[in-house]
Amino acid sequence: MAQSRTTTDHDEIRRWVEERGGEPAHVTETGDNGDPGILRINFQEPGGDDDDRLEPIGWDEWFQAFDENGLAFLYSEEDGSRFNKLVSRDN
Repeated sequence: MAQSRTTTDHDEIRRWVEERGGEPAHVTETGDNGDPGILRINFQEPGGDDDDRLEPIGWDEWFQAFDENGLAFLYSEEDGSRFNKLVSRDN
């Protein structure tokens, strides 16, 4: 059974994402007034995210919204797995 882990550590998140060919992104037209809206991780092909509404953003902007919204990063520790989910830090 694959192990999962939850973290708020920016370096750990960035390392996990970049090791799997991912980049920080947001769903277009979901934010306003400088808020990027819904955050996601977008993976390059093959097997990437097929949501054409995803737009890359910088890590600084992504992490600022991540922290301001009280999010945590849930991810699989299995080698090569891209499973991840943004969850509330309160859970």
